[in-house]
Amino acid sequence: MRPTPWLRAASIITLIHAILHTIGGVYGTPEPGPQQIAVDVMKSNTFAVMGHTRSMWTFYHGMGLAVTIFLTMDAVLLWILASMARKDAARIRPLIAAFALGYLAFALNSYLFFFAFPIINELLIVACLVAAIVTAKPLDSNEPIANNASM
Repeated sequence: MRPTPWLRAASIITLIHAILHTIGGVYGTPEPGPQQIAVDVMKSNTFAVMGHTRSMWTFYHGMGLAVTIFLTMDAVLLWILASMARKDAARIRPLIAAFALGYLAFALNSYLFFFAFPIINELLIVACLVAAIVTAKPLDSNEPIANNASM
């Protein structure tokens, strides 16, 4: 098997992660009680930062959106790498390995600070990336080059 399907799978799982993070994490509604109280306190306490008035909620919300942006960008980059893997997969192994290590760190961070769903999602992405590395072999000179037009 070639690495392209593994990279496409990693891309799709990453995009799903971005969408669910946005729906649940960034725009989710806090439960009444302690969750709502914490959000209200984060919103109500403002302070000056580099000439702007901000709150902890502003930082929390902004970082949540930043994670969505980075996950979406990763999904696009993994899709592009899948197209590149058709031509010479062995050359992009270091890029795939960097993504795999990053998502392993992401999973560890989720284990320490969040909950099971992101951990499982990130470990699935790591598994797809490791499979892509294992299947990424140098292009055989006798093998025809796949059409890269379907990016």
